Amino acid sequence: MDKPVIFITGSARGIGGATARLAKEQGWQPVLHGRTESARLKELAQELDAPFFTADVSDKPSIQSAIEQAYEKYGRLDALANCAGIVKPKPFLEMAPEDWQAEYQVNTLGSVFACQAAIPLMQKQENGGRIVNISSIRGLAPTMSARGMCYSMSKAAVCTLTETLAKEFSPKIAVNAVAPGFTATDMAETWSEGVWDQARSALAGRPAEPQEIAATAMFLASSQASFITGQTIVVDGGYTMAGK
Repeated sequence: MDKPVIFITGSARGIGGATARLAKEQGWQPVLHGRTESARLKELAQELDAPFFTADVSDKPSIQSAIEQAYEKYGRLDALANCAGIVKPKPFLEMAPEDWQAEYQVNTLGSVFACQAAIPLMQKQENGGRIVNISSIRGLAPTMSARGMCYSMSKAAVCTLTETLAKEFSPKIAVNAVAPGFTATDMAETWSEGVWDQARSALAGRPAEPQEIAATAMFLASSQASFITGQTIVVDGGYTMAGK
């Protein structure tokens, strides 16, 4: 296949869905993924004329099988974008063991398991491959959240994963991350006015649109970012530096 192939976890909606649409626009072959065979996943697959796979990213054999099937279908895997994630904020003293486990399993180990599946396939290829992990500004020290402590910790681990994978697998495979700020995905429908005030306090005066995060993800997945690896790129409209 002449088109570069990108496997995108969590691509039924939000940043993952926007990344899939942009990949298609830029001449890539997106491969979609969702935890379940939802109506939105099937609709996006039809819209983009793209295959989709269902797998639980927190279950290593499940996501490994999906990525390997995509590789077998196209005979190549040029990029992996780890967009699957969950957030369930609670005060620290109210968090049960299962709360910690759920966010860590999806947000951190989901990326780990997808990378463990993709990297051996990329190593077979002359041009290697590129991996883009989606972290969050909540995973960075200045903007970590106390109420969302588990989410912050799981996303901080994604940043560390990004750096260590880049060190181990360069120069064959480049690994970078995007740390979005407030982004107007479906989750924004549940935001309180206080959260909206936070989002509007960015220098840009608004939250990001999912496609704006996708643009950075696809840049990092492309050959245009050929000299970038081990980096976490903050895309937050100036929220981190606003000082408000």
